[in-house]
This record gives sequence, structure tokens and C-alpha cells, in this order.
Amino acid sequence: MTVIGRRRLLAAGGGIALAGALTACGSNTGRGGSGSGPALAQWYHQYGEPGTQQAVKRYAAAYKKAHVTVQWRPGDYDRQTAAALLTDSGPDVFEVNGPLLDQIQSGQVADLTDLVAPVKDDFNQAVLAPKIWQDKIWGIPQAVDTQLLYYRKSLLKDAGVQPPQSVDALVDAAKKLTTGKVKGLFLGNDGGVGVLGGTPLFAAGLSLITEDGKAGFDDPAAARVLAKIRQLYVDKSLLLGAPTDWSDPAAIVQGLTAMQWSGLWALPQIAKALGDDFGVLPFPKDGAGGKPTVPVGAYASAVSGRSKQTAAAKEFAKWLWIDRTDFQQDFALSYGFHIPARISLAKKAERLQQGPAADAVRFATEHGYAEPLLWTSADRNAYQDALSRIIKDGANPETELRAVLRKVDAELQRVKKK
Repeated sequence: MTVIGRRRLLAAGGGIALAGALTACGSNTGRGGSGSGPALAQWYHQYGEPGTQQAVKRYAAAYKKAHVTVQWRPGDYDRQTAAALLTDSGPDVFEVNGPLLDQIQSGQVADLTDLVAPVKDDFNQAVLAPKIWQDKIWGIPQAVDTQLLYYRKSLLKDAGVQPPQSVDALVDAAKKLTTGKVKGLFLGNDGGVGVLGGTPLFAAGLSLITEDGKAGFDDPAAARVLAKIRQLYVDKSLLLGAPTDWSDPAAIVQGLTAMQWSGLWALPQIAKALGDDFGVLPFPKDGAGGKPTVPVGAYASAVSGRSKQTAAAKEFAKWLWIDRTDFQQDFALSYGFHIPARISLAKKAERLQQGPAADAVRFATEHGYAEPLLWTSADRNAYQDALSRIIKDGANPETELRAVLRKVDAELQRVKKK
């Protein structure tokens, strides 16, 4: 059985793919049991953090206006949910890595604008933005995950290297920090193909899709920054073939690398192992128009558009993810290490007020980006394939990106026709 943690949000920039045939779901929706009011089924994917399942069941049990039954869904949750939403036997309330634009356009999710509007400005705007389509809000962000550049202070000091503030400085630092036993940087065992996603483009001041619905990287700066990521590979500054991949902090903890790109979830483990001998940075900016950047993602609580109890389901979603701020903070910080989706809660959380944790909150708030709704799985696959050829095979960035741009333009035309 595969146990999936919240970190899956941020692999390759936070997207999910639903290509191919959808797997069928059984008729057991989780409704039933005793209790006052209507019976509601609530679905979650299977989290890897111990205690999460017990916590969400405790939240549901505390709700008195309906009988809410939590169903933990192991396996391919995204496919299960997508299939269930096409039927009348799916969940009433469910978490979703989205919602996807197709789910919104086909009426599979309910409009939650009225629930979120009074506190809209209190949400991390980067993670809220992909939940908005045509000025309506279709999901309530639950907790924020982000990625960071971790570095060993002592190794940088010994090499006379400053924490890099630009991509050029990152390339130089990684090369200087590479010795016989230690590599300068770990971006994953594939050289960063699977984890970086659009992060370098945002660092160059670009985007995946612009606010007016066009490809956001039709610019020479895109090819320039990806060529620099390739240079890291050419310089042999990257750790490859580590015992565990980028999401696990073992490489930097064990001294295999001086710098590692990983998730916020890794911070407690790194702090326990290294004490004060580490710091965190956003992905550094590139070029005059660049800016520091970090990818952010958040599962959302959504209500099924086919639920026969939409009003009751929306009332429960509001109670849990708008009103019960104590549960929201508990969910983010008591099981694993995440940032509450509400800015006010993140500011009040004691575990997030000092040191690298406070830096991470600031990065996510000031420099966070999330994949936009218009960035489809077809776009993502085309870009990831091109990124692999650029980094690992030395393919021409300009040529590769032109092909991706053609795919993105075609996809934008397709989704806008719906």
C-alpha cells in the first residue's frame, strides 16, 4: 500500500495528471452511521504523517449539525475522486489537488465564493489564486506546502561561499562546494527535472500562464535560465544517485551535499540533525527582471456539484475550514510541518515565528507561486519532457521551448472554447 504525504502537491511544481482511463470507485461513499442532521461523506487522500487520520475524524465528530463520516482513500486518490464526481455516489465534501478547470467547467464542484469572501484576503493569495475561476472560488485552501533551498552554513563558510542570491551565484557556489566527497547541490536524482517545474521561469521574472491567459515564457530569459540549470549538470556539481530523493533530507543531513532543494516538511528533521548549522533560501533570481521564488501548493476542501445535500455540505466546509481556526492550525502543524493557509494563523503559530521556519513563511507569502488553472496536464508533460532534454541531454533550450509554447497555445485555445 502506498502512503502519500502532502509533499506530492509540489512534485514538478504542484500539478497532477489525470490522463488515461479513470479507475472505477466502489459504491461505498462513507455515508451512514448515527447522529443528528443529514449524513455527509467526507473524503481525504491517505496522508503519510502519523495522526492525521485520527485528527480529521476528531474534527468531523465535533460537528453537531450533520453526521459526517470521514473516508480515508488509499491508492490513486485523484483518479478515484475524478471518477466518483461523475456519479451520484461520490463524496459530499472532499479534498482536491485543484479543483481542475475541467471539474469546474463541467459543474462537478460547487461555487464556494460566499463562504470564502469574508476572509478572502486572509488566505495566502498564491495558493488561493488557482482555486478561482471567472471571479468565483471553487475550493478552500487547507494548508500550504512549499519548497526551499537548504544549505549547510559551515560548508559554505569553509569554502568562502556566500548563500547564493542569483542563479549565476548558485552555479558558481555549487561548483566551488563540490569536492571529492561532497557535491555542491542536490536537486533530485534526475538533476532537478522532476522537482523544479516552472520555478526557474518564475525566478527569471516570467510565468507559466499570464493573468490575461497567454503563455508566460515566450521570452529569451526562459532559455537563458534553463541553460544555467543545464550548466549545473555539465559542471558535475549536482549530486546524482543519492540513496533517497529530493523530498527526503538525508543527503544534506549525511553530508553528501552542501545545498539541497527540498520541502518545508523536511525542516524539523534537518534542524534535529544539524542544529543551527543550516539556513534556507528561496530559489534565487535570474537576470535584471528576475525575482526570488518558491513553489507553493495547497489541497483544497471542495463540495461536490452532484451532492444531494449541497447546502449542508457547504455549511460543514465553512465550519471546518473558515470558522474553526483552531482545527486549521492543528491540521497544519501538529502532524508534519506545514503553513496554515490563513496568513493570520501563520503569523500566530509559535513554531513558525523564529529562524528558518519564519523565513519559510515569509518566502511563501512574498515569493510564492502556484501552477495556474490554465496550466493543463498536457502543458505540464510537454514542459517536463523538454526540461529533461535540456538538463540531461544538452538539447537547445530555445528549440525545446518553442515546441512547448506551441503546445501551450493549442491547449489554451482548447480550454477557452469550453
